[in-house]
Amino acid sequence: MTSVNAPCYSAAMDLSVCRLRHYSLSFLSSLLDAENSPVQLDKSSSGASVVAIDNKIEQAMDLVKSHLMYAVREEVEVLKEQIKELIDRNSQLEQENTLLKTLASPEQMAQFQAQVQTGSPPAPPTAATPGPPGGAALAQPASHSSGPSA
Repeated sequence: MTSVNAPCYSAAMDLSVCRLRHYSLSFLSSLLDAENSPVQLDKSSSGASVVAIDNKIEQAMDLVKSHLMYAVREEVEVLKEQIKELIDRNSQLEQENTLLKTLASPEQMAQFQAQVQTGSPPAPPTAATPGPPGGAALAQPASHSSGPSA
């Protein structure tokens, strides 16, 4: 059979399909050639039967291959969309990072760089590190309202 010796393709899927085809034909040949095989064909029709079965196997493999390629194309489209979303999110985060760097004081940047180098978690804001401008203003009215009114 010359179709068994057809060149296999280098792609993994094509290689697997080629191996499946080879094993299927080998198995079929062993069934047809066995002395006590339940499937007996006369010698004149065995070549035609093997060719017909070979054609059916090829059609089945082509169908499987087309379904796999369709599924792979769908997955590629999903992954392209995810990549696009991740690129957009990355761009947004880079802009936010740039803005935060411009708003941070030199002391805050130095503290941040020291934390990055040591790998320590960020320290909570203390009296020495200035907090957000609105935070101090909210704490002051509470201390003024604690006294009795006249």
